[in-house]
Amino acid sequence: MEIDALVFDILGTLVDEPAGIRMAVQEAAPDADIDELARLWQGHVETEQRRIVAGERPYAPSDVLDREAAEVATKTDVVPKLSPWPDSVEGLAKLAEHHTLIGLSNASRTSLLRINAHAGLRWHQALSAEDARTYKPDPAVYELAVDLAKTKPERLLMVATHAWDLRGAQSAGLRTAYVARPVGDPPSETDRFDFHADGLADLAVQLAKLRL
Repeated sequence: MEIDALVFDILGTLVDEPAGIRMAVQEAAPDADIDELARLWQGHVETEQRRIVAGERPYAPSDVLDREAAEVATKTDVVPKLSPWPDSVEGLAKLAEHHTLIGLSNASRTSLLRINAHAGLRWHQALSAEDARTYKPDPAVYELAVDLAKTKPERLLMVATHAWDLRGAQSAGLRTAYVARPVGDPPSETDRFDFHADGLADLAVQLAKLRL
């Protein structure tokens, strides 16, 4: 297996999105049921993204959907700050020693700037689904990475903690690596991904074996 670049999901895979949303909700509504309002927030965003992919709603970038969700959940326009997982910054730096790193996120360009600035993530290039005017798992989003890398899809490795995201990448011809996180969408018994890793350090070890 020859890999030209690693393509990383960001929300959930590299930053703790649910915790960031809970903190934003707590800031806006400290006396409310934080977990329930956070679920309401995330449910709104996921539902609207699915509607956009299905063609039931015109495209709207993720920062617009987040503002809608904040209004639904807290009646405010609070913006979440998403912090990296403990291994994200160091793990990306380690992987960048031998691989081109591409971020590929459903987050809008505006949201990506804010996320990367707060979390200190390192990329060679970060791509937003906004450029395709749809959302993962629409194949058009994964094709953004293929077009950027100027290579065959099977020479790109999609890294995510969401099995649905990896299935979408597979449908576009990419290789896949599941990275376990406390949040996300674990693989089912029928999923067949190329790598399963406990974290970014474990993924780096597995990828190093390809160079031997």
